[in-house]
Amino acid sequence: MLQIQLFRQDKERIIEGLKKKNFKNLEIVDEIIALDEQKRQIQQTSETFQAQVNQASREIGQLMAAGNKEEAEAKRSEVNRLKEDAKAAGVQLGELEARLEELLVQIPNLPHTSVPEGKTPEDNEVVRTGGPMPELGAGALPHWDITTKYNLIDFELGTKITGSGFPVYINKGARLQRALISFFLDFNIAGGYTEYYPPHMVNAASAYGTGQLPDKEGQMYHMQTDNFYMIPTAEVPVTNIYRDEIVKAEQLPIRMTAYTPCFRREAGSYGKDVRGLNRLHQFDKVELVQLVKPERSYETLEEMALHIEKLLHELELPYRVLRLCGGDMSFTSALTYDFEVYSAAQGRWLEVSSVSNFENYQTNRMKIRYKDEQGKTQLVHSLNGSSLALPRIMACLLENHQTPEGIRLPKALVPYFGSGIIN
Repeated sequence: MLQIQLFRQDKERIIEGLKKKNFKNLEIVDEIIALDEQKRQIQQTSETFQAQVNQASREIGQLMAAGNKEEAEAKRSEVNRLKEDAKAAGVQLGELEARLEELLVQIPNLPHTSVPEGKTPEDNEVVRTGGPMPELGAGALPHWDITTKYNLIDFELGTKITGSGFPVYINKGARLQRALISFFLDFNIAGGYTEYYPPHMVNAASAYGTGQLPDKEGQMYHMQTDNFYMIPTAEVPVTNIYRDEIVKAEQLPIRMTAYTPCFRREAGSYGKDVRGLNRLHQFDKVELVQLVKPERSYETLEEMALHIEKLLHELELPYRVLRLCGGDMSFTSALTYDFEVYSAAQGRWLEVSSVSNFENYQTNRMKIRYKDEQGKTQLVHSLNGSSLALPRIMACLLENHQTPEGIRLPKALVPYFGSGIIN
Protein backbone atom coordinates (compact mmCIF):
# COMPACT_ATOMS: atom_id res chain seq x y z
CA MET A 1 0.00 0.00 0.00
CA LEU A 2 1.33 3.42 -0.92
CA GLN A 3 2.10 5.77 1.95
CA ILE A 4 -0.38 8.62 2.31
CA GLN A 5 2.51 11.13 2.45
CA LEU A 6 3.18 10.42 -1.23
CA PHE A 7 -0.33 11.58 -2.15
CA ARG A 8 0.23 14.81 -0.23
CA GLN A 9 3.65 15.47 -1.74
CA ASP A 10 3.75 14.09 -5.28
CA LYS A 11 0.36 13.61 -6.92
CA GLU A 12 1.84 13.88 -10.41
CA ARG A 13 4.28 11.00 -9.79
CA ILE A 14 1.37 8.83 -8.70
CA ILE A 15 -0.69 9.67 -11.77
CA GLU A 16 2.26 9.04 -14.08
CA GLY A 17 3.02 5.68 -12.44
CA LEU A 18 -0.60 4.54 -12.51
CA LYS A 19 -0.84 5.39 -16.21
CA LYS A 20 2.25 3.24 -16.89
CA LYS A 21 0.53 0.36 -15.08
CA ASN A 22 -2.57 0.99 -17.18
CA PHE A 23 -4.64 1.76 -14.09
CA LYS A 24 -7.91 3.26 -15.27
CA ASN A 25 -9.62 4.71 -12.19
CA LEU A 26 -7.39 7.78 -11.82
CA GLU A 27 -10.18 9.78 -10.16
CA ILE A 28 -9.57 7.79 -7.00
CA VAL A 29 -6.33 9.74 -6.44
CA ASP A 30 -8.21 13.03 -5.96
CA GLU A 31 -10.72 11.27 -3.72
CA ILE A 32 -7.91 9.95 -1.52
CA ILE A 33 -6.30 13.39 -1.28
CA ALA A 34 -9.65 15.01 -0.36
CA LEU A 35 -10.41 12.33 2.25
CA ASP A 36 -6.96 12.71 3.76
CA GLU A 37 -7.42 16.46 4.08
CA GLN A 38 -10.84 15.96 5.67
CA LYS A 39 -9.40 13.37 8.03
CA ARG A 40 -6.62 15.70 9.15
CA GLN A 41 -9.13 18.49 9.80
CA ILE A 42 -11.34 16.20 11.90
CA GLN A 43 -8.26 14.91 13.71
CA GLN A 44 -7.25 18.49 14.53
CA THR A 45 -10.78 19.23 15.73
CA SER A 46 -10.76 16.10 17.89
CA GLU A 47 -7.42 17.08 19.42
CA THR A 48 -8.75 20.59 20.11
CA PHE A 49 -11.80 19.15 21.89
CA GLN A 50 -9.55 16.92 24.00
CA ALA A 51 -7.29 19.83 24.90
CA GLN A 52 -10.34 21.84 25.96
CA VAL A 53 -11.57 18.91 28.08
CA ASN A 54 -8.20 18.71 29.82
CA GLN A 55 -8.07 22.46 30.44
CA ALA A 56 -11.64 22.60 31.75
CA SER A 57 -11.00 19.62 34.02
CA ARG A 58 -8.02 21.40 35.57
CA GLU A 59 -10.16 24.51 36.09
CA ILE A 60 -12.85 22.45 37.84
CA GLY A 61 -10.28 21.32 40.37
CA GLN A 62 -9.13 24.87 40.96
CA LEU A 63 -12.72 26.14 41.35
CA MET A 64 -13.58 23.39 43.82
CA ALA A 65 -10.45 24.14 45.82
CA ALA A 66 -11.50 27.78 45.94
CA GLY A 67 -15.04 26.86 47.05
CA ASN A 68 -16.71 28.04 43.81
CA LYS A 69 -19.00 25.02 43.51
CA GLU A 70 -21.53 26.74 41.21
CA GLU A 71 -18.89 27.70 38.67
CA ALA A 72 -17.36 24.22 38.99
CA GLU A 73 -20.71 22.61 38.15
CA ALA A 74 -21.04 24.85 35.10
CA LYS A 75 -17.58 23.73 34.00
CA ARG A 76 -18.63 20.09 34.46
CA SER A 77 -21.53 20.66 32.07
CA GLU A 78 -19.10 22.22 29.59
CA VAL A 79 -16.77 19.22 29.94
CA ASN A 80 -19.60 16.78 29.31
CA ARG A 81 -20.58 18.68 26.18
CA LEU A 82 -16.97 18.75 24.97
CA LYS A 83 -16.63 15.00 25.60
CA GLU A 84 -19.72 14.36 23.49
CA ASP A 85 -18.29 16.54 20.72
CA ALA A 86 -14.95 14.70 20.98
CA LYS A 87 -16.72 11.34 20.83
CA ALA A 88 -18.65 12.36 17.70
CA ALA A 89 -15.44 13.59 16.08
CA GLY A 90 -13.78 10.29 16.98
CA VAL A 91 -16.55 8.31 15.30
CA GLN A 92 -16.29 10.47 12.19
CA LEU A 93 -12.51 10.09 12.21
CA GLY A 94 -12.81 6.29 12.38
CA GLU A 95 -15.21 6.28 9.43
CA LEU A 96 -12.88 8.46 7.37
CA GLU A 97 -9.85 6.28 8.18
CA ALA A 98 -11.75 3.13 7.15
CA ARG A 99 -12.86 4.70 3.89
CA LEU A 100 -9.36 6.00 3.20
CA GLU A 101 -7.80 2.55 3.66
CA GLU A 102 -10.54 1.04 1.50
CA LEU A 103 -9.44 3.34 -1.33
CA LEU A 104 -5.69 3.05 -0.72
CA VAL A 105 -5.70 -0.75 -1.12
CA GLN A 106 -7.17 -0.28 -4.60
CA ILE A 107 -4.05 1.57 -5.76
CA PRO A 108 -1.27 -0.66 -7.16
CA ASN A 109 2.39 -0.08 -6.47
CA LEU A 110 4.10 2.50 -8.66
CA PRO A 111 6.54 1.17 -11.27
CA HIS A 112 10.24 1.97 -11.16
CA THR A 113 11.49 4.46 -13.76
CA SER A 114 13.20 1.64 -15.68
CA VAL A 115 9.91 -0.21 -16.27
CA PRO A 116 9.05 -0.04 -20.00
CA GLU A 117 5.74 1.16 -21.33
CA GLY A 118 3.36 -1.54 -22.54
CA LYS A 119 0.20 -3.51 -21.94
CA THR A 120 0.93 -7.15 -22.86
CA PRO A 121 3.76 -9.71 -22.48
CA GLU A 122 4.83 -8.84 -26.03
CA ASP A 123 5.90 -5.44 -24.69
CA ASN A 124 8.31 -6.90 -22.13
CA GLU A 125 11.99 -6.12 -22.61
CA VAL A 126 14.55 -8.91 -23.07
CA VAL A 127 17.46 -7.98 -20.78
CA ARG A 128 19.80 -10.93 -21.48
CA THR A 129 19.90 -14.56 -22.50
CA GLY A 130 22.06 -17.52 -21.52
CA GLY A 131 22.44 -21.28 -21.43
CA PRO A 132 22.91 -23.85 -24.20
CA MET A 133 20.13 -24.10 -26.78
CA PRO A 134 19.37 -27.81 -27.36
CA GLU A 135 19.19 -29.43 -30.77
CA LEU A 136 16.66 -32.21 -30.64
CA GLY A 137 16.40 -34.78 -33.37
CA ALA A 138 13.29 -35.96 -35.15
CA GLY A 139 10.74 -37.59 -32.92
CA ALA A 140 11.46 -35.46 -29.86
CA LEU A 141 8.60 -35.70 -27.39
CA PRO A 142 6.84 -33.06 -25.27
CA HIS A 143 7.05 -33.68 -21.55
CA TRP A 144 3.51 -35.05 -21.21
CA ASP A 145 4.49 -37.90 -23.51
CA ILE A 146 7.89 -38.34 -21.82
CA THR A 147 6.27 -38.67 -18.40
CA THR A 148 4.01 -41.39 -19.78
CA LYS A 149 6.87 -43.18 -21.55
CA TYR A 150 8.98 -43.41 -18.37
CA ASN A 151 6.06 -43.59 -15.89
CA LEU A 152 7.07 -40.39 -14.10
CA ILE A 153 3.76 -38.54 -13.71
CA ASP A 154 0.13 -39.67 -13.93
CA PHE A 155 -2.13 -36.75 -14.81
CA GLU A 156 -5.29 -38.86 -15.12
CA LEU A 157 -4.79 -40.37 -11.69
CA GLY A 158 -4.54 -36.88 -10.22
CA THR A 159 -7.81 -35.96 -11.92
CA LYS A 160 -9.45 -39.07 -10.41
CA ILE A 161 -8.20 -38.28 -6.89
CA THR A 162 -8.81 -34.53 -6.92
CA GLY A 163 -9.34 -32.91 -10.32
CA SER A 164 -7.40 -31.52 -13.28
CA GLY A 165 -4.23 -29.67 -12.37
CA PHE A 166 -3.27 -32.02 -9.51
CA PRO A 167 -0.76 -34.53 -10.98
CA VAL A 168 0.59 -37.58 -9.17
CA TYR A 169 4.39 -38.00 -9.34
CA ILE A 170 5.53 -41.62 -9.42
CA ASN A 171 8.83 -43.44 -8.75
CA LYS A 172 11.64 -41.59 -10.59
CA GLY A 173 9.31 -38.63 -11.22
CA ALA A 174 8.79 -38.25 -7.46
CA ARG A 175 12.51 -38.72 -6.87
CA LEU A 176 13.38 -36.03 -9.43
CA GLN A 177 10.92 -33.66 -7.77
CA ARG A 178 12.55 -34.27 -4.37
CA ALA A 179 16.04 -33.93 -5.89
CA LEU A 180 15.20 -30.53 -7.39
CA ILE A 181 13.77 -29.23 -4.10
CA SER A 182 16.84 -30.31 -2.12
CA PHE A 183 19.23 -28.90 -4.73
CA PHE A 184 17.46 -25.54 -4.80
CA LEU A 185 17.38 -25.25 -1.01
CA ASP A 186 21.04 -26.20 -0.61
CA PHE A 187 22.01 -23.70 -3.32
CA ASN A 188 20.08 -20.94 -1.55
CA ILE A 189 21.49 -21.78 1.88
CA ALA A 190 25.01 -21.66 0.43
CA GLY A 191 24.08 -18.18 -0.88
CA GLY A 192 23.40 -16.91 2.64
CA TYR A 193 19.68 -17.60 2.99
CA THR A 194 18.12 -19.10 6.13
CA GLU A 195 15.72 -21.97 5.50
CA TYR A 196 12.15 -21.92 6.83
CA TYR A 197 9.33 -24.42 6.58
CA PRO A 198 6.18 -22.32 7.08
CA PRO A 199 2.47 -23.20 7.30
CA HIS A 200 0.67 -23.93 4.04
CA MET A 201 -2.38 -21.97 5.15
CA VAL A 202 -2.46 -18.35 6.27
CA ASN A 203 -4.98 -16.05 7.90
CA ALA A 204 -6.54 -13.06 6.17
CA ALA A 205 -4.11 -10.60 7.79
CA SER A 206 -1.14 -12.42 6.25
CA ALA A 207 -2.78 -12.58 2.81
CA TYR A 208 -3.58 -8.87 3.07
CA GLY A 209 -0.02 -8.05 4.11
CA THR A 210 1.60 -9.34 0.92
CA GLY A 211 -1.17 -8.03 -1.33
CA GLN A 212 -3.09 -11.21 -2.14
CA LEU A 213 -6.14 -9.64 -0.49
CA PRO A 214 -8.16 -7.99 -1.76
CA ASP A 215 -6.51 -8.09 -5.23
CA LYS A 216 -6.24 -11.87 -5.80
CA GLU A 217 -8.95 -13.29 -3.58
CA GLY A 218 -10.55 -15.27 -6.41
CA GLN A 219 -7.24 -17.00 -7.22
CA MET A 220 -6.82 -18.55 -3.76
CA TYR A 221 -8.43 -21.58 -2.17
CA HIS A 222 -10.39 -20.36 0.84
CA MET A 223 -11.11 -22.47 3.95
CA GLN A 224 -14.30 -20.67 4.93
CA THR A 225 -14.90 -22.30 8.34
CA ASP A 226 -11.61 -21.01 9.76
CA ASN A 227 -11.15 -18.13 7.28
CA PHE A 228 -7.78 -19.50 6.22
CA TYR A 229 -6.29 -19.34 2.72
CA MET A 230 -4.13 -21.98 1.03
CA ILE A 231 -0.88 -20.26 0.12
CA PRO A 232 -0.28 -19.37 -3.56
CA THR A 233 3.45 -19.02 -2.79
CA ALA A 234 5.80 -19.25 0.21
CA GLU A 235 6.25 -15.48 -0.14
CA VAL A 236 3.04 -15.00 1.86
CA PRO A 237 3.87 -16.82 5.12
CA VAL A 238 7.62 -16.11 4.98
CA THR A 239 7.35 -12.32 4.55
CA ASN A 240 4.74 -12.23 7.33
CA ILE A 241 7.24 -13.68 9.79
CA TYR A 242 8.26 -10.09 10.50
CA ARG A 243 4.80 -8.49 10.35
CA ASP A 244 4.25 -5.80 13.03
CA GLU A 245 7.90 -5.86 14.08
CA ILE A 246 10.68 -3.30 14.33
CA VAL A 247 13.86 -5.16 13.38
CA LYS A 248 17.30 -4.02 14.40
CA ALA A 249 19.30 -2.28 11.66
CA GLU A 250 22.14 -4.75 12.16
CA GLN A 251 19.73 -7.61 11.32
CA LEU A 252 19.35 -6.31 7.77
CA PRO A 253 19.49 -7.71 5.19
CA ILE A 254 17.25 -10.60 6.24
CA ARG A 255 17.51 -13.46 3.73
CA MET A 256 14.95 -16.28 3.85
CA THR A 257 14.25 -19.31 1.69
CA ALA A 258 11.47 -21.87 1.89
CA TYR A 259 10.07 -24.86 0.07
CA THR A 260 6.28 -25.21 0.02
CA PRO A 261 3.58 -26.61 -2.17
CA CYS A 262 1.60 -23.78 -3.78
CA PHE A 263 -2.13 -23.72 -4.45
CA ARG A 264 -3.75 -21.58 -7.15
CA ARG A 265 -7.26 -21.80 -8.52
CA GLU A 266 -6.17 -20.28 -11.87
CA ALA A 267 -9.76 -20.01 -12.98
CA GLY A 268 -10.29 -19.93 -16.72
CA SER A 269 -7.03 -21.70 -17.62
CA TYR A 270 -7.72 -24.01 -20.57
CA GLY A 271 -6.16 -25.10 -23.87
CA LYS A 272 -2.77 -26.31 -25.13
CA ASP A 273 -0.82 -23.68 -23.19
CA VAL A 274 -1.82 -25.34 -19.92
CA ARG A 275 -1.29 -28.94 -20.98
CA GLY A 276 0.81 -31.25 -18.78
CA LEU A 277 2.95 -29.32 -16.28
CA ASN A 278 2.51 -25.94 -17.95
CA ARG A 279 -0.13 -24.78 -15.48
CA LEU A 280 -1.25 -26.56 -12.29
CA HIS A 281 -3.50 -25.92 -9.30
CA GLN A 282 -0.96 -27.47 -6.93
CA PHE A 283 2.77 -27.35 -7.53
CA ASP A 284 6.06 -27.18 -5.63
CA LYS A 285 8.25 -24.11 -5.45
CA VAL A 286 11.31 -22.89 -3.59
CA GLU A 287 11.13 -19.21 -2.73
CA LEU A 288 13.55 -16.42 -1.84
CA VAL A 289 12.52 -13.45 0.34
CA GLN A 290 14.67 -10.53 1.44
CA LEU A 291 14.03 -7.61 3.78
CA VAL A 292 16.54 -4.81 3.25
CA LYS A 293 17.27 -1.15 3.88
CA PRO A 294 15.59 1.04 1.22
CA GLU A 295 18.86 2.27 -0.26
CA ARG A 296 19.97 -1.30 -1.03
CA SER A 297 16.78 -2.75 -2.50
CA TYR A 298 17.60 -2.36 -6.20
CA GLU A 299 21.15 -3.60 -5.72
CA THR A 300 19.60 -6.57 -3.92
CA LEU A 301 17.18 -7.15 -6.80
CA GLU A 302 20.09 -7.52 -9.22
CA GLU A 303 21.87 -9.87 -6.80
CA MET A 304 18.78 -12.07 -6.53
CA ALA A 305 18.41 -12.14 -10.32
CA LEU A 306 22.01 -13.29 -10.72
CA HIS A 307 21.46 -15.96 -8.05
CA ILE A 308 18.56 -17.39 -10.05
CA GLU A 309 20.58 -17.22 -13.27
CA LYS A 310 23.29 -19.33 -11.65
CA LEU A 311 20.69 -21.96 -10.81
CA LEU A 312 19.59 -22.12 -14.45
CA HIS A 313 23.21 -22.44 -15.55
CA GLU A 314 23.62 -25.38 -13.14
CA LEU A 315 20.57 -27.01 -14.71
CA GLU A 316 22.09 -26.51 -18.19
CA LEU A 317 18.94 -24.89 -19.53
CA PRO A 318 18.56 -22.08 -22.10
CA TYR A 319 16.94 -19.04 -20.54
CA ARG A 320 16.17 -15.40 -21.01
CA VAL A 321 15.57 -12.59 -18.53
CA LEU A 322 12.73 -10.14 -19.18
CA ARG A 323 12.01 -6.77 -17.60
CA LEU A 324 8.24 -6.67 -17.38
CA CYS A 325 6.35 -3.75 -18.85
CA GLY A 326 3.89 -1.73 -16.78
CA GLY A 327 0.83 -3.60 -18.00
CA ASP A 328 2.29 -7.07 -17.30
CA MET A 329 3.49 -6.43 -13.76
CA SER A 330 1.83 -7.61 -10.60
CA PHE A 331 -0.30 -5.30 -8.51
CA THR A 332 2.31 -5.05 -5.75
CA SER A 333 5.59 -4.92 -7.70
CA ALA A 334 7.71 -1.86 -8.50
CA LEU A 335 10.07 -3.79 -10.81
CA THR A 336 9.97 -7.43 -11.90
CA TYR A 337 12.34 -9.62 -13.85
CA ASP A 338 10.80 -12.75 -15.35
CA PHE A 339 12.92 -15.80 -16.15
CA GLU A 340 11.85 -17.99 -19.06
CA VAL A 341 13.33 -21.31 -20.13
CA TYR A 342 13.09 -22.52 -23.72
CA SER A 343 11.13 -25.72 -24.24
CA ALA A 344 12.65 -27.31 -27.33
CA ALA A 345 9.92 -29.90 -27.73
CA GLN A 346 7.12 -27.34 -27.43
CA GLY A 347 9.04 -24.68 -29.34
CA ARG A 348 8.30 -21.85 -26.92
CA TRP A 349 9.51 -20.02 -23.83
CA LEU A 350 8.05 -20.96 -20.46
CA GLU A 351 8.14 -18.75 -17.37
CA VAL A 352 9.92 -20.51 -14.49
CA SER A 353 10.63 -17.65 -12.09
CA SER A 354 10.14 -14.00 -11.36
CA VAL A 355 12.02 -11.76 -8.95
CA SER A 356 10.43 -8.53 -7.76
CA ASN A 357 11.15 -5.46 -5.69
CA PHE A 358 8.06 -4.29 -3.83
CA GLU A 359 9.88 -1.36 -2.19
CA ASN A 360 7.80 -0.47 0.90
CA TYR A 361 4.42 -1.42 -0.61
CA GLN A 362 4.09 -4.70 1.31
CA THR A 363 5.94 -3.57 4.42
CA ASN A 364 3.64 -0.56 4.79
CA ARG A 365 0.73 -3.00 5.03
CA MET A 366 2.62 -5.32 7.37
CA LYS A 367 4.31 -2.54 9.39
CA ILE A 368 7.78 -4.09 9.07
CA ARG A 369 10.15 -1.36 10.20
CA TYR A 370 13.66 -0.62 11.42
CA LYS A 371 15.40 2.30 13.14
CA ASP A 372 17.91 4.16 10.97
CA GLU A 373 21.19 5.74 12.12
CA GLN A 374 19.31 8.79 13.42
CA GLY A 375 16.93 6.60 15.44
CA LYS A 376 14.03 7.34 13.10
CA THR A 377 11.63 4.49 12.38
CA GLN A 378 11.56 3.59 8.67
CA LEU A 379 9.83 0.95 6.57
CA VAL A 380 12.12 -1.76 5.19
CA HIS A 381 11.88 -2.84 1.54
CA SER A 382 10.77 -6.37 0.64
CA LEU A 383 11.77 -8.51 -2.33
CA ASN A 384 10.96 -12.04 -3.41
CA GLY A 385 11.80 -14.46 -6.19
CA SER A 386 11.22 -18.08 -7.20
CA SER A 387 14.29 -20.26 -7.13
CA LEU A 388 12.68 -22.14 -8.65
CA ALA A 389 9.11 -23.16 -9.51
CA LEU A 390 9.33 -26.86 -10.29
CA PRO A 391 6.67 -27.81 -12.89
CA ARG A 392 8.04 -26.02 -15.94
CA ILE A 393 11.63 -26.61 -14.84
CA MET A 394 10.90 -30.33 -14.80
CA ALA A 395 9.10 -30.06 -18.15
CA CYS A 396 12.10 -28.36 -19.77
CA LEU A 397 14.61 -30.72 -18.13
CA LEU A 398 12.76 -33.73 -19.55
CA GLU A 399 12.27 -32.20 -22.99
CA ASN A 400 15.64 -30.51 -23.51
CA HIS A 401 17.77 -33.34 -22.09
CA GLN A 402 16.02 -36.23 -23.83
CA THR A 403 18.18 -38.68 -25.79
CA PRO A 404 17.50 -42.06 -27.43
CA GLU A 405 18.98 -43.67 -24.28
CA GLY A 406 16.87 -41.71 -21.83
CA ILE A 407 16.82 -38.37 -20.01
CA ARG A 408 20.35 -37.13 -19.28
CA LEU A 409 20.37 -35.14 -16.06
CA PRO A 410 22.67 -32.16 -15.41
CA LYS A 411 25.76 -32.89 -13.31
CA ALA A 412 24.48 -30.73 -10.44
CA LEU A 413 21.45 -32.99 -9.95
CA VAL A 414 23.25 -36.35 -10.04
CA PRO A 415 24.22 -36.39 -6.31
CA TYR A 416 20.62 -35.59 -5.38
CA PHE A 417 18.91 -37.96 -7.80
CA GLY A 418 21.40 -40.80 -7.41
CA SER A 419 21.89 -41.33 -11.14
CA GLY A 420 22.74 -39.37 -14.26
CA ILE A 421 19.97 -40.76 -16.42
CA ILE A 422 16.27 -41.55 -16.33
CA ASN A 423 15.35 -44.55 -18.50
